[in-house]
Amino acid sequence: MRITVNGQPTIVTDQLTLERLVADQGLADTACAAEVNKQLVPKAQRDTHTLSDGDVVELVTLVGGG
Repeated sequence: MRITVNGQPTIVTDQLTLERLVADQGLADTACAAEVNKQLVPKAQRDTHTLSDGDVVELVTLVGGG
């Protein structure tokens, strides 16, 4: 299955949940926002949100500085 993650075409397994994708990206322990097809997916729904072929996913984290 082909999806786009943060602008990069990516091939993933079928039935991949958004929660698993976040973990695969190394962000499981990081505060991040997840958007699928320009719709914000609440953290509580990531484990039940199954990705589909062609989905566009944006994962955004906070970066501090000063």
